[in-house]
Amino acid sequence: MSKHTTNYENAFIQVSPDSAAMVGTSPTRAGTIAAMQYERLINAPYQITSDELLFGIYADRGGLSQEEWGAERVAFFAKGQPCLRVSPLVKTFGWGVHHDKNGRVAIYPVEGDRYAQFVADPNIENIKGMRNKRKGN
Repeated sequence: MSKHTTNYENAFIQVSPDSAAMVGTSPTRAGTIAAMQYERLINAPYQITSDELLFGIYADRGGLSQEEWGAERVAFFAKGQPCLRVSPLVKTFGWGVHHDKNGRVAIYPVEGDRYAQFVADPNIENIKGMRNKRKGN
């Protein structure tokens, strides 16, 4: 069985097209997935991959010990996991996610110069964040 991954390389996930966010804001509710993703990425850009971010949060929220990580990680990725296109940071809080050539991630506010540079760069795969609602609804 092949391992599913949420990692991209040399890609930028843009803020969802139907997001109301005009600026990147920090999630205020501690312990939420949004707040946990934000804290990890704002404090350590390009230190972890999307897979490491998502599994780390899953493990922390589930109270898993380090000893349990190996088997749990295999089980976690045995089924497909949603990538950061569905992250609340992208859908609600106004943050784009850059994946470097090694798949490590960092976030950038939608109003920032670096965000605009990623969107305009023809050498980076640009991917839109998932919509909050289906078209026509």
